[in-house]
Amino acid sequence: MSISMKREHCQVSLAIAKCEKWGQRVKSVLLLAVVIALAMPSMAQQLNFSVNGTYGEDGKKIYLIDKLTESTIDSVVVSSGKFSFAGTAQKDALMGVRAENQDWVTLFFNDGTPVDVNVNDSTLKGSPQNERLTKYDKEQDAPMKNVRAKVSKMSREEIEAHGEELMDEMNKAIDASITMANKLFKEEANTLIPVAFAELYFFDNGVEEYDRLVNEKVAFANHPYLKKAKDEVAQALKPQDSPKTAFIGQQYVDLEMADPDGKMHKISELVGEGKWVLVDFWASWCGPCRSEMPNVLEAYNKYHDKGFEVVGISFDQKKEAWVKAIEQINMPWMQLSDLKGWQCAAAPLYKIDAIPDNILIDPQGKIIDRALRGKPLHHRLQKIFGE
Repeated sequence: MSISMKREHCQVSLAIAKCEKWGQRVKSVLLLAVVIALAMPSMAQQLNFSVNGTYGEDGKKIYLIDKLTESTIDSVVVSSGKFSFAGTAQKDALMGVRAENQDWVTLFFNDGTPVDVNVNDSTLKGSPQNERLTKYDKEQDAPMKNVRAKVSKMSREEIEAHGEELMDEMNKAIDASITMANKLFKEEANTLIPVAFAELYFFDNGVEEYDRLVNEKVAFANHPYLKKAKDEVAQALKPQDSPKTAFIGQQYVDLEMADPDGKMHKISELVGEGKWVLVDFWASWCGPCRSEMPNVLEAYNKYHDKGFEVVGISFDQKKEAWVKAIEQINMPWMQLSDLKGWQCAAAPLYKIDAIPDNILIDPQGKIIDRALRGKPLHHRLQKIFGE
């Protein structure tokens, strides 16, 4: 997949799977029919392609992939370390080259410039656009690749012993990929490059961004892969595919835990009397959780006086790390934890298998939304409170 969250070949423990599952949701979604491509005018023109490449294992197959349909266009056998493809495909189609038994796909757009690919290290020579695409794809995968390499050298016992540390690294890797996707959608808006990272962008900014991009007529607005990415993310967020919408429309279930001073509190202390409450599930060791806090703080400062409350439920185990993080991030709202890590009482109660996560409760105690991060959190609150 273009966003490069590849699966480890070793068996990863439940502790890592909890954190990795969010990234996998980006990949594990339904594919769209090829008719989408035929319906888009920007992709109707056919263009010749020429791909030459090298690979270190003779006799292995190399596959040419259509990323829109995830189908194989052609395959050849490596001979004397070389291979080649030639043919016709839709103009600007997102394509890729992959070796047999290899997860990584080296991406390129069919822009009329011949492509030379070194599958050994996934480097590419071609148009400036395609060379930058390959460079970005390798850069965004580097943090996750480092985590995979580290995990592959560890026993199951070592993985479980260092669960929180590894989850922190995994979260930071995912966060780095999201940051790059957001950056590319701004800096490469006049090229096709952003569409290869669209899944991450829509997960972070909401599928509503698709309509905005189309309305603004950005350079890649009519690329069919952009619509595919939007539809895949929308599908992934459906209740049957993800707990991200679980409990929406239901009454909340109360939780009672201790604050940093050891005093017991309940969520019900904040719910009601015209208040809207965001219950934020996080942990001090969770990189994306900490990265999201400035966004939550901005929303809290803007809407608190209008009746918006936040309560943090931490998945920490170490009180010192939890309290230190609260002070460092400067979160003014109520913080609670039972200091049981993934055994936190909130996990089974609200089907939490990855953090950050949250639920938004209306003044009548009904859960009206979930998993609000970044801009979608502000969009939701604007609908409630106005500007």
